[in-house]
Amino acid sequence: MLPDTDIAWPPPPFDQAQKAMRVWDAWYAGDTDRLAEHYQRYPAFRPSQFAGGLVGRIARFFWGRPNPQATKRLHVPLAADLARGSSALLFSQPPRFVIGETDARGDRKTAQARLELLLGGADTASTLLEAGELASVLGGVYLRGWWDHSISDRVNLGTMSADAAVPVWRYDRLAAVTFWQAVAEDTSSGVVWRHLEHHAPGRIHHGLYRGSRDRLGQRRNLLEHPATAWAAPVVDNEAAIATGVNTLTARYVPNVRPNRTWRHTPGLAQLGRSDLEGQEPLLDALDETWSAWMRDIDLGRARLFVDKAVTQARGPGSGAVFDSEQAIYTTLPGAGLGSLKDGQPPIIPQQFTIRWEEHQQTAAEITELILRSAGLSPSAFGDDRSAGMVTATGVNSRDKLSEATRDQKINYWKAELGPFARTLTELDRVQFGSRIELKTNPEVRWPVRAQSPPLETATRLAKLKGSDLISTEQAVRERNPNWSGDDVNDEVGRIRTEAAQRLRAAAARADPFANRTATGL
Repeated sequence: MLPDTDIAWPPPPFDQAQKAMRVWDAWYAGDTDRLAEHYQRYPAFRPSQFAGGLVGRIARFFWGRPNPQATKRLHVPLAADLARGSSALLFSQPPRFVIGETDARGDRKTAQARLELLLGGADTASTLLEAGELASVLGGVYLRGWWDHSISDRVNLGTMSADAAVPVWRYDRLAAVTFWQAVAEDTSSGVVWRHLEHHAPGRIHHGLYRGSRDRLGQRRNLLEHPATAWAAPVVDNEAAIATGVNTLTARYVPNVRPNRTWRHTPGLAQLGRSDLEGQEPLLDALDETWSAWMRDIDLGRARLFVDKAVTQARGPGSGAVFDSEQAIYTTLPGAGLGSLKDGQPPIIPQQFTIRWEEHQQTAAEITELILRSAGLSPSAFGDDRSAGMVTATGVNSRDKLSEATRDQKINYWKAELGPFARTLTELDRVQFGSRIELKTNPEVRWPVRAQSPPLETATRLAKLKGSDLISTEQAVRERNPNWSGDDVNDEVGRIRTEAAQRLRAAAARADPFANRTATGL
């Protein structure tokens, strides 16, 4: 249920999780102002550099140091790239939801068609891509079902970020969850309006609260704010909407478990582990390396030390300038009249060395450490600098870490998507009158990523087929690992039909009179 009294928000222990998620979100968003604000909260003077514990560690952060010389500080968006790559690894090809032959009440094909409409479209694919990215950054993500007869004729899949949710666990499973969002904030007075949406089995409660940045405040009528006014006519006297199903209309998908930081913290131990957890010092070091590299480039720009005798005065009190476009200079009268030492030329070029190889190698090593800690291979991000020197076997070997991580994360998604797909079909039947009714959870089939180039696969299958070591059906399955059984059977039928046509055509060419009758000869 939703609270009726003013409490701290978010409530303990989720306030701890919120603090960590805000830091990960700042790295993900590339918000250098937020990073500097966070890491500069602690004393950053020299004595603290030698302090132990959290203060000493934070003070040594690149983004936690003062910048009195206002030098350029660059942020490398590796955290965002990592989250995008992790999501693409899972959902660049979306999973398919399949109803078994005996898993539907009524016509299976009709039920499968409706399920494809609910979860097989581009909108679901894009939602899963977004969810995968949020899970990578925040350690997990929530899925929820929503429906609105005014804008859609079916139940839809939505996503909610983990930094805007307060879950309730039972036996490490999600039993209820409260999603919240700040719908308005007055920076001058500090007043914050929040909309809370509590999902429990069979019901969704809505509440509007007027509070402050760290307090929930008092509950108000839903009509008092435009963001919640839509819910006022559809809720009952308990400010709830009956879903018509006895299961939870929300699910939590962890990124990876166990959570190393909160493993012994009640309420937080069930949360997943972010791909950025423990990576902050390395991300900070990468930014420092890139900033130093760019500073080297800035300091290494070509400069000219010019004798004042070859400059042009701009008038009393206005100094002098040197015209770098001037082609001819007259001989200087006398010696020692300029600003340079005797015997030196009037124009001396200076070019400092740019240590690009050292910086590049350091950045590459730090990047590889970050990716390896997140369970990803550099090749998963299109790092093809060694392309042409690596065999197909070597490429597969480089991709092993990413593939293992992909398989690990897929198991977490399958465990939640299967049951939730069935819940969505029940919601669709109740809310939209569809005839889909399942006896069990649909199967979630994840696309198989091709590990070999198409030509290599075709050559291998052709040799096996030519040696009668593989059937046509198995060859089609290996050539198209993401096809359904019906698709494979259809393709096998087409191959056999075309083979029979080629045999008949060959026979006709060999004996052109074979199909003629004796009549008329």
